[in-house]
Amino acid sequence: MIEPMRRRAIAFVDGQNLLHSAKDAFGYTFPNFDIRLLAQAICVEQGWDIVECRIYTGIPDPGDNAFRNSFWVKKTAQMGRAGVKIFTRPLRYRNKIVRLPDGSSHSFLTGEEKGIDVRIALDILTGAVNGT
Repeated sequence: MIEPMRRRAIAFVDGQNLLHSAKDAFGYTFPNFDIRLLAQAICVEQGWDIVECRIYTGIPDPGDNAFRNSFWVKKTAQMGRAGVKIFTRPLRYRNKIVRLPDGSSHSFLTGEEKGIDVRIALDILTGAVNGT
């Protein structure tokens, strides 16, 4: 197989993982990232041509968190207008129990993404098989 002169890239971004990684690495608590610019910067550094950028993220139910629902609906709409392909799923809520340092436990309701990683994997495999 002959290597192409320039490699093409598709960015697959897990929005919630990116948010939590930015929080852990830089202390950001607000998702002010632009995944299209991030993907372009990485591709320029590697000498690749970015051909597509996709984001996959869970969105809170408006009944559970109206502010975050509205924020993510607007943010993903803006990304879509910028040419990013969007895949969203509603968050699923469950009680999570954590053990505290004093030995007691605390229970709280938390939203979790379900199916995002599987959707990303399927899209990557489909693209690889189809040569896109």
